[in-house]
This record gives sequence, C-alpha cells and structure tokens, in this order.
Amino acid sequence: MTENTQPPTHGSDSAPADLPTQYTPADVEERLYERWVERGYFEADAGSAKEPYAIVIPPPNVYGNLHLGHALEHTLIDGLTRRKRMQGYETLWQPGMDHAGIATQNAVERQLAKEGKSRHDLGREAFVARVWRWKAESGGQIAGQMRRLGDGVAWSRDRFTMDEGLSRAVQTIFKRLYEEGLIYRAERIINWCPRCLTAISDIEVEYQEDDGELVSLRYGEGEDSVVVATTRAETMLGDTAVAVHPDDPRYTHLVGRQIALPLTDRTIPVVADPHVDPEFGTGAVKVTPAHDPNDFEIGRRHGLPQLTIMDENAVITAHGPFQGLDRLEARSAVVAALRAEGRVVAETRPYRHSVGHCSRCGTTIEPRLSMQWWVKVAPLAKAAGDAVRDGRVTIHPKEMSSRYFEWVDNMHDWCISRQLWWGHRIPVWYGPDGETVCVGPDEQPPAGEGWHQETDVLDTWFSSALWPFSTLGWPEQTESLAKFYPNTVMVTGYDILFFWVARMMMFGLYAMEGEPPFRTIALHGMVRDQYGKKMSRSFGNVVDPLEWMDAYGADAVRFTLARGANPGVDIPIGEDWVQASRNFANKIWNATRFALLNGATVRGPLPGPEEMSATDRWVLSRLNSVISETDTYYDDYQFAKVSDALFHFAWDEVFDWYVELSKSVFAGSAAGGRSAEVTRRVLGEVLDVTLRLLHPVMPFVTEELWTTLTGGESLVVADWPRDSGFRDAAAEEEIAAVRQLVTEVRRFRADQGLQPGQRVPATLDLAGTSLGAHEEAIRSLLRLQPAGEGFSATATLPVAGATVALDLSGAIDFEAERKRLQKDLAAAEKELAQTSGKLGNESFLAKAPDHVVEKIRTRRAAAEEDISRIRTQLARLP
Repeated sequence: MTENTQPPTHGSDSAPADLPTQYTPADVEERLYERWVERGYFEADAGSAKEPYAIVIPPPNVYGNLHLGHALEHTLIDGLTRRKRMQGYETLWQPGMDHAGIATQNAVERQLAKEGKSRHDLGREAFVARVWRWKAESGGQIAGQMRRLGDGVAWSRDRFTMDEGLSRAVQTIFKRLYEEGLIYRAERIINWCPRCLTAISDIEVEYQEDDGELVSLRYGEGEDSVVVATTRAETMLGDTAVAVHPDDPRYTHLVGRQIALPLTDRTIPVVADPHVDPEFGTGAVKVTPAHDPNDFEIGRRHGLPQLTIMDENAVITAHGPFQGLDRLEARSAVVAALRAEGRVVAETRPYRHSVGHCSRCGTTIEPRLSMQWWVKVAPLAKAAGDAVRDGRVTIHPKEMSSRYFEWVDNMHDWCISRQLWWGHRIPVWYGPDGETVCVGPDEQPPAGEGWHQETDVLDTWFSSALWPFSTLGWPEQTESLAKFYPNTVMVTGYDILFFWVARMMMFGLYAMEGEPPFRTIALHGMVRDQYGKKMSRSFGNVVDPLEWMDAYGADAVRFTLARGANPGVDIPIGEDWVQASRNFANKIWNATRFALLNGATVRGPLPGPEEMSATDRWVLSRLNSVISETDTYYDDYQFAKVSDALFHFAWDEVFDWYVELSKSVFAGSAAGGRSAEVTRRVLGEVLDVTLRLLHPVMPFVTEELWTTLTGGESLVVADWPRDSGFRDAAAEEEIAAVRQLVTEVRRFRADQGLQPGQRVPATLDLAGTSLGAHEEAIRSLLRLQPAGEGFSATATLPVAGATVALDLSGAIDFEAERKRLQKDLAAAEKELAQTSGKLGNESFLAKAPDHVVEKIRTRRAAAEEDISRIRTQLARLP
C-alpha cells in the first residue's frame, strides 16, 4: 500500500536479542557514523548522471566550537540532504571552515601574551606561521563535534578559506573587480576597534544599552550662540561646524556665520543641511567629520575640514591640555573644563543609549576616518536584488524578502580592508614613485627597490562571499563546478541575511556571469532559551549541545531543534524538551523491539486490502497520508511541521494504537492464523516506512532499528517512501470510533480512581456500529472482563453509538470516593472564591505587575475546570 522502489534484500530473521532491552545512544552513534563515512555514503560524484542537490555549510570559524545555533542549522541541512539522497539525487553537502581573521588572530595573540610576547616580537612572517601551527594543533575542533551530531558532509571535499585553491579564487576576483573600478582605495569613516587595532565590519559590531552621559553645550556668545547635545563630549575638539535644518526659523540668522568653538582658538561655521531633524533636541547638531559617519557626509556636502583628534588607540592627539588622554579620560576632562567656563547648559546622568562594541573583545567602537579599501557595491547590489525580483532566487519565508530588498537597495560601499596579519593579504603593490599594481594569481609581483605589498588583509566576509563556487574549484571550470553550481538551497540564519547571503549573491552573480549561487534561500531563526531570551554568557543561559548529546543522545537534540524550526522564527529550547525527545527515541526503540518479538516482517509483498482487517487498512491509509504531508512540508522547508506530523503519527497512532490493537491479534485465538500473519506484515511495513521518514532528523536510532528489522544495508542509501495513493476513509472512520470509545472509557476509569491494570466486569452493546469486530481488542485495552453471574451495572456510558455498562461495586468504595471528591470540590471552590476576589479588586489590578495578574487568572481558570470535572465525577457515582 506504500511504494518503496528499493525494498530490503531480505526480511528480518533477526532474533529479538539483536536489540538490547534499552536504547543507549553512546553504544550506537560513533559506530554508525564511522561506518557511514568508511562506506562513502556522504561523498558526491560530479560525474554522476543523477540530478544534483547541493548545499554548502555556512563555514564555522576555525577557532570555534559547536553551539546550539550550529546544531540547529546542521540538523536542518542534514535532514534535507539525507532525504534527497534517499530520493535518488546526487547530493553534496560541502563542508569547510572560515579562517575568521580577527577572532583567530586574537586567540593566538592571547596565547603569545601568556608567554610575555606580542606579534610584533615575532614579526609578520613568523606570526602567520604560528597561526598556521595553532590551526593544525588546536583549530577545527568543530569538525569532530559535527561528526557527533551526525553531519552527513562530504569530508573528502573539506575546504578552508585560506586553502591554496580558495586563496587563488580570492586573488582572481579581487583583480577583476579592481580592474573594472569596483574596488578602490579611499579615506572614509569606518568602525574602528582600539583594542584589535583594525577596522571591523558592521556584523562584528554588537550594540548594547550602556549608561553614559548626555551633555548640552553652548557654542558662541549671546544671540550668536547655539546649544548642542552630545554623549561624546571629547569629540568637540574635532568639530568643524554646527548644522541646522535649512527651514528652521530659529537659526536662519546664523547660517553662514562663524561661532567660537569652546576650549579652542578656532571658529566654526553654522551650515544648513537637510539631514538635521529640527524636532530633535535643540534642532542644532555639532559636526565632527572625522569621527562620525553622518557628520562625515555633512562635511563632504559642505567641504568642511576633517580633523582627526585621536590615534589608533583612541588617545587624544589634538594639541592642548587633553593631549595624551584616553578618550574616556578626555570625556570627563572636557566636560569639567566646559563646566568651569559655564558652557554646560544641562547634564543627564546616567543616560541610557545604544553603543557599539567589538564582538571579538567587547571594546567600545570608535568611528574613525581612515584610508581603506572598498567595494563599489551599487551595480553588484542591483544584480543581487534583480535576481530575487525576477524569480531566479526565492527567499523562504517570503516575508523576509522585504528585509533583503531593504538591505540590497540601500547598501553602502563595503570596507574590505583589515589591519591584521592573519588573512588574505591584499594583492596590491606600491612602487617608489607612487605606482600601484594589482597582481593576479598567475602573475609575478613587481620587484626592485622601493616596491612593497599592501599590509592590510581582506575582510573575512570577502572570501566567505565566494564560498558557493570557490569550494567547487573556481576560477577553474571544474567538473564539480559544472555539476553543483548553482547550489540548490542556502540554509542559514536570518541574522546574516545582509552580511553573508547578500554578499554571496553579489559575488556569485558577478563571477558566474549572472548565475546566482543558489536557487532558494531558506532562513531559520535564532535559538533562544526556554523563556525566549537570547542565549548569552553574560545571562548565564548558554547551553553546550555536546552536554545534551552526552546525556540524551544526538537524535534527541536534533529532533528537539527541528521540531521548533518554523521558517524565519526564533526557536526557544529547554532541557525538558530534549528529555521528551529522548523519550520519543526510546518509544521508537521499544515499539520496534515489540515488533521483532512478535515476528513482524518486511519480506514479500503486502497482502491485498481484502485480506486485511480495518485496523490494518486504517494504519496504511494514515501512513500514506503522512508520507504526502511529510513531502509537502519538506518541500516548503517547514521543518517543525515535518517533525510534528511524524511525532504524532508515530507515537499517537502507530505506537499507542496500532501496536496496542495488534497485541490482541497476536495474543488472541487467531494468533497462529492468516489474520496474525497479515498484521505481522503490515506492522513490519509501517515500521519500515516510519523509520525511513524519521531518518533524516533522527539518523542514529532509526538506522540501528531499520537494519535490524529489515536486514537492509543502510537507511542512508535506502529509498525514500512514496505515497501509493491508497486511502480507506471507511477504515479510518471505524478506527476513529474505536479510539473514541476507548479514550472515553479510560477517562471515566481514571476519574473513578481505578488503577490502569484493574479489571472490572462490563457488557458492551455494539449493535448498529462497526465496532463488533474489535470487541476483543476493546476489552483488552480497557481491562474489561465479561459480565458474570450477579453482574449489576453501576455506570453506563454511551460512546460512539455503543453502550458500555460497568459494574464497579467490587472495585470502588463509593462512599469513600464521594467524600474524597467532596473534599476536593470544597478546595477548588475556595480557590475560585479567592482568585475571583483578587481579580474583582480594582485596587489590586492597578498595583499588581502584569505577570502576577496573569498568574492569578490562570489559577482561577484551573479552579473552574477542576470544579466542573469533580461535579461530573460526583454525578456519575451510583
């Protein structure tokens, strides 16, 4: 009834002893992973005639360790590639690592500092050699952690952004862009880290709310004075103008005039610029072109001087009493001096505001005018936007497209130079007479006295932007490039949509003549803690996924992450959810072990529908529906819906109902007959297919069970299930009635305080229903024994068109039960009165925090529910 094009080579003749009584992930995971790698299952053949399916790994930093964000992303990518491999595609999941310029250099510099040395003590060449040695000895730990998670990557193709081949790609595209005028050198404002002593990219700036000071200062005298406000008072030493809005009548008389700049012997002009918001503050702003990006643009429009007042260490260089002070020391000193002159109009302290910090070392970022290398992004960004607009590339979820366009349509030129030693050194040489020569990978650099290479290296994102094609051998036209470019899909977090995805789009379209680097961009959210809070070391809520894998197994971690992965939405995760996923793995294990104990088989064709019971037809009908649902959700990157559909089908329908219903077949009078034989074959089929469907997200437990159940080679190379189209609505309706009856009677038993295994006499009136064939199973599931002599019904339940009459006289002390329920009812009524009283008190509602009020509302709702339930139980007592 399901279509599998590659059935196992033989049915299971395994004894149940092949499976231990309990699932222990540590006994299985490493052994299975090494077998998969040794057999080459994850490798990709560029010469294959199969349709390609390619994904590159977002390259983790060489210095890094696996965190929950990696675990999420890798789980999703591995799920996609495992399914496509089973569907017959030639799959490539391209692994590799990023050299992570600043972070890696910092790691090695910290190591040197412990030895009492700096990189300058070693010199550039020796320092870079030291970093390579560190990489060989300590870097790349994440590769071993990826194996723990079960990543099915093509390890033979492992790449590093500073490999010889990738370095050749970097040099090639740099020269092409340079010769076309798309790379240039200019003095602009950049993000500068005074600790790392380099420019850093926007993504390497982390903004946080800091306590600072907002100071309002008066420039000029009398009617010619202007009040401006600043949180960086020290920068006033570099002011070269005050700007106001052209239409602000308060300052019309001042525009074009000079006013005195306090603490200096300079005067500065008042200029009119539309950038100024007349509604904000006083409507006048100080302009420091060399130390603020907005001021820099105002300065360019008005031809203002650009005065640099700090060195690379953020120490004041401006001549005067503040020279030599650190910027923070200078800030206090400048305010004190202005206060002494009566120039401070107002001070707000503490003043909470957003401040940029270096993500690598935590130092406050300093906007700084600096000579740097830039990419002219306008034509590249337009191409990246057009590729999405014309449908060559699809963003999923589509709601994220607007954020993508907002970025590429307003992108500023990209600063690509970094003042580091570790990285791709910019391939430009300067001559003794001012010559500039860009050197390609097959060219010799100019020689002779006075020639020297640019000391800066390229931003790490520059080489990462080439990742989808440089890893395939570009600029050479390799077989792999022809086969696997463009990639099928890019799976990554929405947080780097701008910084990495957009740059891959720009460079891919440029280098590959209009062919985008991937057809689909599938964006996922960020992993957060169980309360929805961002994970941060400062919050103390960071989780090491390896610890959870040690405790619960890789499958449990993977399934938990996948089950929370709705497209583009953040994912809260807590340890109890991982425990629940571990319980699910155990449930799969126990159900398969039961099947083996009872002779379930995958050998031979399925019996025809006419030979099957309604229970068998129901489960196969549902199985085909779930295959179809799973395919639909996977194709739409709805990982949470895939996982949820499979969880509920496997646990709620297969394990809780089909397995339980089959027990009466195996244990009853027909245990040795054809009906039991049919059920054994159907049970084998259902587990075979269910394990295949679960394999992409839970690869280890499913592999161990499937190979034992079927005798097949490996799920990694087994066929993906296909929906045969078989449906049986009548059987589904019939089993729904069985489930309804059993569920309602179980609830009644629990309400009456009966133990789950306690047997009670009962009669079943199933006349006029389709339940007659299931009486034996119903009695078994409900622990109902036949009514004997002296039977007297104390409770009658009409359910699903049938009537169940039970004699509880020998099972329950009705008077004691009535007293217990009345006591519980009194407690619930008291709780309802107390909570209702508080919620009816307007004074309490006005003063109490929202979370306290909500908690009391929840208590009142629970009390109302308890009262209703207890009164129903009392009414049912004889």
